[in-house]
Formats: sequence, structure tokens, C-alpha cells
Amino acid sequence: MRSAHNITPHQLLSLARPTVAPDRSALPVAGDDAEAKAEATELLDALGYDAVDIGTLADSWRSEPNTPVYIRPYLGDVPAMSVDAFLRWTLGTPGIAVSSAQVGALVETAVRLPAGEARLPSDD
Repeated sequence: MRSAHNITPHQLLSLARPTVAPDRSALPVAGDDAEAKAEATELLDALGYDAVDIGTLADSWRSEPNTPVYIRPYLGDVPAMSVDAFLRWTLGTPGIAVSSAQVGALVETAVRLPAGEARLPSDD
């Protein structure tokens, strides 16, 4: 099981919802151990999120930085700013609910860049 994140800490808190909430967000989970993924899914549920199984550890890159499901869907339009300003800005941004279907669709559109190549946010 690989532990990763694709949401900012503030939005992790602000977007948490009860299981029955229609605006409940989802987060991706990847791993090679079915039991570990089940435990991660239970933890996400307890934290207020649905889980979307995106496959094995080999597939986990689909939720890494510079992929469509990484941070931006939970924030919406991000103004151009420095990293420090961005971190402050996220504290005042409640976030946008991202459904399981949306997470699945975003993960499917991910394109793996060659090693060492990074896509800047303006490249989206």
C-alpha cells in the first residue's frame, strides 16, 4: 500500500461529509494488498470521504502531482501566486466536492510524463 495525498490539508477538513451527504467527495486509493486497501477505504469513510480504487501500486502514479486528480479539482480555479500565497489562500478556500465518478474520470485521463519531466500548472 502506498500512502499519498492529492488534496490540501485544509480541504481535507473542510470537504469531509457524512456517508449519506450528496456532496461527499472521494479520494483515490491504490495498492497491491486488498486488505490494506479495504482498511484505507474504511479510514477514508471515517474521515468523511468515499474511496475510488484506482488499481495497483503500479497505477498509483495516476494521482501524483501534475495529474488531473491532484489538488486542483478540490480547489477550483487557482489564481497565479507564489507558493507561500497559495498555502495561505487554501486556508480561506472551502473547496469543491469531487464525486467518485469525477475522481474515476480524472484518473482515467492521467498521462504519465517521462522521468524527470514536469508539467507546470500553466501547462494544463
